[in-house]
Amino acid sequence: MIRRYVTSYLGALAVLGLLAGCDGASPPQPTDDSNTVTVTTMTPRQQLFHDTIEAIGTAVGDPNRARTLSLAHGGQVVSVAANAGQRVQRGATLLTISPDPTTRQAFQQAQTALELARGDLQRTEKLVVQRLATQSQLAAARKSLADAQAALEAQKAIGGSSASEAVTAPADGVVTALRVGLGERVAANAPLLDFTPAHALVAQLGVQPQSGGKLKAGMPVQLKSVYAPAETFVGTLRMVGQSIDPQSHLLPAQVELPASTGTRLLAGTAVTAQIDAGNFRAWAVPRKAVLHDDQGDYLFQVHDGHAKRVDVTVRSPDGDTVGVQGSIDPRAPIVVLGVYELGDGDAVTVSAPKDGVAAAAMQPPASSSSST
Repeated sequence: MIRRYVTSYLGALAVLGLLAGCDGASPPQPTDDSNTVTVTTMTPRQQLFHDTIEAIGTAVGDPNRARTLSLAHGGQVVSVAANAGQRVQRGATLLTISPDPTTRQAFQQAQTALELARGDLQRTEKLVVQRLATQSQLAAARKSLADAQAALEAQKAIGGSSASEAVTAPADGVVTALRVGLGERVAANAPLLDFTPAHALVAQLGVQPQSGGKLKAGMPVQLKSVYAPAETFVGTLRMVGQSIDPQSHLLPAQVELPASTGTRLLAGTAVTAQIDAGNFRAWAVPRKAVLHDDQGDYLFQVHDGHAKRVDVTVRSPDGDTVGVQGSIDPRAPIVVLGVYELGDGDAVTVSAPKDGVAAAAMQPPASSSSST
């Protein structure tokens, strides 16, 4: 009987203990630090960067100096001594044109008119001596002779006096286009060939539309031929277009090249260009601190022991130190090591900077390249 009572009492105590365990608070669990990322940071700082805008294009004849050669009379092409793209010297024969029959006939008529005017003047002078002609008639005869001489000179100037006429290079330069072929008949003032003086080249460039606002005439430009990138040509930005080219989707720009360039750079050469667009201030961070994903470039700053993503625009991508612009908190450290293990909001532990990390953000200003 006593044993049964003791057993029941112990069982009741066990049940009460279980109930007390369910109603009471759970015992504290040990903290899990496995999701904390150890990073190295730097204090945000700004510095001056050099802004350079990249562009691509082609060296072409200066449209303000290029010429289209023609003749004032019609005729037939009897010889072709130059090809499109050929470099020629001043005075070199490019084409030979035989005047058409109409031109030859006009010259012969002018010769005949001159002989008649000369004979008429002689007869009038004799009549004046004999008092059979007046001074007015003499003056008219002299004027007729002068007019006949001028008409003949005009026919000589347009090639009527010769069996053929050579079209020569007006200066050292390049035949950029040949408009006629051997044996072809041409009309008066018809275009025969296009000619560009050797010292009259420009670079036609295309730049990204978002870079157009940074450009203005007079800025220095460095150009390189894609065939000889070791040689640099320095020009001056002459013009920046105000409408986007529908084919390239780029903003046209024109660079004036110095006279000496024409002897080293051929028309039609593809070129790359760097336009000096001045200086700007940006946050200076090590290149490895900036990441990229589908949303663009970004970096991390530390806020209350957690990483916070900050979207940025890279303005100076060259060098160990890059320039970025964005909503950076100047009081929050920037993560420079450990960024690849981070996600937005991750807990972080800041370690002491390693040698060279702080120095990486103290490099001299780099060049900002806005590429096409």
